[in-house]
Parts: sequence; C-alpha cells; structure tokens
Amino acid sequence: MIKTSFRASLRFSAVAALAAAACSISTSAQAQFQERNFRVSNGVSKEHPMGNGLAKMGSCTLEKTGGKMKIQPFWDGALGSDLTSTQSVRSGSLDMVLTSTAPVVSIVPALGVFDLPFLFNTAAEADQLLDGKVGDWFSAKLPAVGLVNLAWWENGFRHTTNSKRAITKVEDFDGVKMRVMQNTIFLDTFKTLGSNAVPMAFTEVYSALETHTVDGQENPFTNIENMKFYEVQKYLTLTKHAYSPTLVLFSKRVWDKLSPQEQGVLQECAAQGRTEQRRANRAQEAKSVDNLKANGMTVNEFSPAETQRVRERTKVIYERHAKAIGDEAVTMVTAELKRIRGN
Repeated sequence: MIKTSFRASLRFSAVAALAAAACSISTSAQAQFQERNFRVSNGVSKEHPMGNGLAKMGSCTLEKTGGKMKIQPFWDGALGSDLTSTQSVRSGSLDMVLTSTAPVVSIVPALGVFDLPFLFNTAAEADQLLDGKVGDWFSAKLPAVGLVNLAWWENGFRHTTNSKRAITKVEDFDGVKMRVMQNTIFLDTFKTLGSNAVPMAFTEVYSALETHTVDGQENPFTNIENMKFYEVQKYLTLTKHAYSPTLVLFSKRVWDKLSPQEQGVLQECAAQGRTEQRRANRAQEAKSVDNLKANGMTVNEFSPAETQRVRERTKVIYERHAKAIGDEAVTMVTAELKRIRGN
C-alpha cells in the first residue's frame, strides 16, 4: 500500500512538474511579446484585396502573440500619399505602409527595374522572381534607408483608361493627358507613347478625372473598379504595360525596438497575408472586366501586331534608364526572367 502510494505520489509530482514547466514556457513565450499597435497606411479602400491581406496578417499576428500585437489599417490615403507615408515610416512616426514600388524609386533607384514596360509576361513569373533570391536582394537594400520589407504583395498588371477615345493603336495615345505615378520611368514611358503624362498622387486621381484636369490614367483592374473610375472614364484598354509589385514596408526605427520573436511573427504573418492578398486580387481581376463593362465602360485589347508595335516603341525606355536603375539590377532581373522562362 505504501509502495503504491509512493508511486502515485511520484507520478503526481512528475505531472505537476511537467505542467509547471509548460506553464513557465507559455508564460515566457507570452513575455516575449509586448502590447503594440501598428498603424498601417494604405492608399485604397478597405474593400480592395489589400484589405483581405491586412485582415489575414492582422488575425495571424493577434493569434501568435496572444492578442498583444495589433495591426491597425488606415484606408484611402488617410495618413497621406504612398510617398508621404513612406517618408513617415522612414522617420519612425508611422509603423507601416503598403505601397507600389514606383513611389519608392526616388529613395531606392534599383526598384525602378519593376517600372520598365512589359517586363513580366505573367503573374507567375513575378511570384517566382519576387519570392526568390532576386526579391531578397532588393529587400536587403531597404534597411539602409530606414525601411524593412516584410513581404512582396501585388497591385497586379496595369491597364489604361481615358475619357477621350478608345485606344486601339499606339497613335491613339497622342494628346491624351494621362495621369501616371510620381515616377520618372512611367512619365517617360507615356511621353514616349505620345501622351501628355502628368505625375499625381493616387488619392487625387478621381477628382482630376472628374474635372478633366487629366483625360486618363493607368492602374490595375482592381484599383480601377475599387476607386469607381468607371464613373468618370469611358474607355479601358487592356495594355498590360507593367506589373506593379507592392511592398509591405515597416519602419526600421520601430523594427529595431522589437524582440526577435516579435519580428519573426510580423514576417511570418506578412507572408500569410501575401498568400491571401494575391489570391483575392487575382480572383477579383478575373471578374473585374465584366464588372467594368456592366458599369458602362468600353473595353478593348491591342491586337498582337499592335502590342508588338507598342513594345518596340518603348524599348528605348530600358536604354534611357538602365544607368539610373543600376546595371546590376537590370541584368539580374532580366537574367532571372530568362531562367524562369527556360530561355
């Protein structure tokens, strides 16, 4: 009886010790996370696929930190334009921004390679390049300017809209006042096509189209639909002239104050957000053309011959901007795309 009681006591002690150890580990893990609220600037509305990505990233962050770390999105450019918000992230007065690469080119010129016209043929090519060693190479350039890229999300392929006429051939760009991002390569591309290119923050575009300050603009389907540009634009041409990656930028000043565990959660959850954001974006793109037609837009594509003419017209952009971008970036990206394509 005594032996049995002794064994039972040992077993109880062992279980209690394991439970205490597990509790200690759990408490220790929770102690690695502090109560934090990260503000995120975004130029689009909550209904955009960026909203899906941030919702996924936010729920993941809450789950992995026991509710201590929160992602707080601000929509429709409420905290400023992409460029203004990026500068705020650099200074540490803002935690995060979702932005296309184009506005960041003035800070990191090598990112200009992604603005070169007709660089990518498919989204799958972009995924392979950005999620691999080439994407890592670009991300490694950002801490030096006060930024940390958590993951590559997407805006997607860009297309042109305008209120003057259907653009079915390159000559139709002549005289069209076209809003473009605040970026020298986009400016040069549309000037080369014959447009009067006007740089402008995304948050100002709808008003400029409505008042005919500009005739047209270029953006991915989801932005065109989400921002209701169809209300002030008649013609949509499926130019697919550029693929627009999105950076999930975090302030390095804030980043350096986080524990390694907190940093790891942000990176892991940004990657989960990437998967969801790309899925939602591509699902929406598949529906957008029909939706835009239903909302009164006239939609057309270039013929294969005309697409080749446009490509030929814009080849000079590569030559003009290679030096500013940096030969290493251009050579590395084009070589990796050839590898991906099996050339």
